[in-house]
Amino acid sequence: MNKVLSRIFFAVFVAFCVCLSTSPSWAHFQVILPDKNVISQNENSELNLRLLFAHPFEQEMMDMEKPEKFGVFVRSENIDLMKHLKVRKNDSGLRYWEAVFDVKRPGDHIFYVEPSPYWEEAENKYIIHYAKTVVNAFGMEESWQKPLGLRAEIVPLTRPYGLWPGNVFQGKVIMEGKPLAGAVVEVEYYNEGKKVKAPSDVYVTQVVRT
Repeated sequence: MNKVLSRIFFAVFVAFCVCLSTSPSWAHFQVILPDKNVISQNENSELNLRLLFAHPFEQEMMDMEKPEKFGVFVRSENIDLMKHLKVRKNDSGLRYWEAVFDVKRPGDHIFYVEPSPYWEEAENKYIIHYAKTVVNAFGMEESWQKPLGLRAEIVPLTRPYGLWPGNVFQGKVIMEGKPLAGAVVEVEYYNEGKKVKAPSDVYVTQVVRT
């Protein structure tokens, strides 16, 4: 249950990265996938993260170049994690990235990535997909609602972990530090194992406006 919810939440968080996409289906998403979103007392504190460029619902991967930035904010400290990244390839030879991070301090750990720009032919422009996700450690909650200062990000208004089915997640889209009104935000469910079948294409990508 919690795993499913964390995947839904994560899709919400990466959604702004593709809000300018012209097609409601087959949207591109930069994805950060931690193997858990909550670390409890006396639990293994080693966190495994995967960075993917993919279509979350269809589970179609694309090649991902090494990101420009990858790090974590912990209690107002910005920790550079670029040296932790290891390149991996799937069966089709497409690159993705993995990192292992040993969580030592209690508090909200906000992982973020700024990937390399890619050329989107349909949009006739370069696009950067900023993404972030929150992992809570040892019960201390103190920074999940704080912006990181990324050029574009979604700041949570709802605590992004410990959610039940039926809970509503809300966030505020900001661009260069200011709320962005009238933006199209795309949301996709991370359909691990392709267990969910969409009855039609409009169910693949959810669309909301700020």
